[in-house]
Amino acid sequence: MDLKGRLKIAFIIIITLPVLMMALGGKVILEYLSVTVQHTYDVDADTMQVITNPLRILNRVTREAYNQIKLVAIREPEKFEDAAFIEKMNAELSYKYSYLVLRCGEEIVYFGGKGKPEEVVMLLPDFGEHNTDLDGGIYVGEKKPVLIKHQDFYFSDGSEGSIFIVTEVNVLMPQLRNSIIQIIVCMVAVIGITAVVLVIWLYRTIIRPLNTLKVATNEMKGGNLNYSISGDPSDEIGQLCEDFDEMRLHMKELIEERLQYEQDSKELISNISHDLKTPLTAIKGYAEGIMDGIADTPEKMEKYVKTIYTKANDMSVLVDELTFFTKIDSNTVPYNFMILDASDYFTDCIEELGLDMEVKNLKLDFVNGIEKGTKVSADPEQLKRVINNIIGNSVKYMDKPEGEIVVRLCDVDGNIRIELSDNGPGIAKKDLPYIFDRFYRADASRNSKKGGTGLGLAIAQKIIEEHGGKIWAKSEEGVGTSICFTLPKLSIHKNLPPANSEYGAKGRYLKSMRLKE
Repeated sequence: MDLKGRLKIAFIIIITLPVLMMALGGKVILEYLSVTVQHTYDVDADTMQVITNPLRILNRVTREAYNQIKLVAIREPEKFEDAAFIEKMNAELSYKYSYLVLRCGEEIVYFGGKGKPEEVVMLLPDFGEHNTDLDGGIYVGEKKPVLIKHQDFYFSDGSEGSIFIVTEVNVLMPQLRNSIIQIIVCMVAVIGITAVVLVIWLYRTIIRPLNTLKVATNEMKGGNLNYSISGDPSDEIGQLCEDFDEMRLHMKELIEERLQYEQDSKELISNISHDLKTPLTAIKGYAEGIMDGIADTPEKMEKYVKTIYTKANDMSVLVDELTFFTKIDSNTVPYNFMILDASDYFTDCIEELGLDMEVKNLKLDFVNGIEKGTKVSADPEQLKRVINNIIGNSVKYMDKPEGEIVVRLCDVDGNIRIELSDNGPGIAKKDLPYIFDRFYRADASRNSKKGGTGLGLAIAQKIIEEHGGKIWAKSEEGVGTSICFTLPKLSIHKNLPPANSEYGAKGRYLKSMRLKE
């Protein structure tokens, strides 16, 4: 779930959960209040009546006793002169938080309450006053409110008499107050529970992943790039964790490449130093021989000078190769792509190389399996460099007295495949996966005969990849090695640009047309 959805859920929880819990809690509290009132006052009343009209509930509490007093006042008023009768009725009313007050004229002859009579007497209505508010009762008082029901009658001697039922209103208000307090406490508890639920949920879904991300950041800051984290890809924070881990892997890869590059650079310096030292030593030795007069004949002088020239040329080749690799590694080598006839191009290349192979007593065979007119888009100079580097390696490591190199062309799945095979010593299986790595050489002895920078095949791989092809190797120790690479064939359309250059060792190539980049 995404962060937006979680916030929506949190909003719904904040609104609905407190409402539902407070409604449930309020219902329980109010039902308890209704049951308590019914049990205490022995009246049937629903919860809303208790809350909206508590005085009516109190009025109903003494209704039966009041009706009895009215009947006695009409039929047998002399009973009010019986102290035992009055005490009995007062005792019955005490269970209903009420009491009797009997007045004769202006004198209170009986007070059944426990408080001070004067606080109540002054609230009692006069004889003949029937200002009733609630079914025969009146609500009076401020500091000590009471509900008063009264009935006038005449004593046996003819004097005016009044009997009052006084009900204390405060006995019901504390129950309402307690219920309100309980509802408030319930609301606070509901808000607290809602807050706890949201905090736990947000912590598990938001804060915890952020803490995990913080820990990973600290680990990375401390240099530990192996600390991996993962997240739920369905939300933004999880996606952030995934992106962070991808960034960590990318940084780790960059650092490893940087370290490897530094290691390769150190190795390159060491290799170059070694490879330059050999021709420099030879140049220095032969130069000293000339200065010391050892080359005292024209034949020796010519030999010494040629040797110095050869060694200087070897040094130049090493420096040129290193310079070119620096350019190609930084993608600053300009490519001059042309449309070439693959059959003519490779035929001329092999014929040109065949002369050099004869001088080195090596046999070079060419098997052309593609049709004439098959076109490829390539830089002829760079492609020739690839062939020279591969064949140069075969010549360098050839250990057979009758060395043989075979070049095969074939058409495979829309590509031109070029395979260059030799019958040399082969490459060990453990070395084969690394021969295209820069500065890598399977021959660790680095003797002067098999020197070099280890950049030839790395350069070849880079050039072939820039041509949209692939390069690979297969080898068997003691049998030989085959280096293969592919070039995409080019479909020639009618709207090709006109020819503008001609290339070939013997001028036998088709007019080549420069491609627009």
